[in-house]
Amino acid sequence: MLRPMSNWIGALGGSVLSRLGTAARLAGTLFAVAWKSLQPRTWTVPFRNVLARQVLFTGYEATGFVSLIALLFGVLAVVQAQIWLAKFGQSDLIGPVLVAVVIRELGPLLTNFVVIARSGTAISTELANMKVNGEVRSLDAMGLDPFVYLVMPRVLGVAASTFCLTIVFAAVSLLGGYACLWLLEWGDLDMGRFFSNVLGAVRQADVATLLAKSILPGMLTGACCCEEGLGVGPAVTEVPIAAARGVLRSIASLFILAVVIDLAAYL
Repeated sequence: MLRPMSNWIGALGGSVLSRLGTAARLAGTLFAVAWKSLQPRTWTVPFRNVLARQVLFTGYEATGFVSLIALLFGVLAVVQAQIWLAKFGQSDLIGPVLVAVVIRELGPLLTNFVVIARSGTAISTELANMKVNGEVRSLDAMGLDPFVYLVMPRVLGVAASTFCLTIVFAAVSLLGGYACLWLLEWGDLDMGRFFSNVLGAVRQADVATLLAKSILPGMLTGACCCEEGLGVGPAVTEVPIAAARGVLRSIASLFILAVVIDLAAYL
């Protein structure tokens, strides 16, 4: 009886210690990225080229897809909010409702999901293939720091792109929702009043939450996927496993961080 219980406790303790070690490595990676990015000598031509390509892929090329999802989501959110609030004679509350749904919670989450699905998988797969093929050792032999050349631009590029895409998502959602109300002739069709109602419901905590939920998860996504990609062994079969682990850890980090940010901002 005691041996199975001790085995269970030992397995639980080992799992907790493993996750704490992973969290410590990610925190160290993020600190190193933030520290080195403040040093001008880090911003070399190869670093800037990789950063530009990462922003192009993660941010610019995903704008159309994010805008489509934002448009559909905005139509659903605004129309449903207008219908239900009108039933109870509380149409003036549409501003606080949309701020809570679009800007504070689901907007950043859905944007991060798109970034994780597109860029997270690509980063893990790319770096894992580079590690398996020996390209990481080649960079080191040429005098290029793999951390500065491979990890930093991807972490910073994903964070910057996620922030910009979150702003695009919020703007397209609200504009698309209002356009749908205007076409259907539902509710208050005065554009100035609609957007003043929405913007008037935005508080400083909402702005801080939007920034935190877009930038910090983006950095964590980049760090998780880089760590998984560079942590593979010599076998090619580890590449898809690393990609799957990077995505799963990024999603778990996203939800944990969202809960922590909400608790810090609104409690």
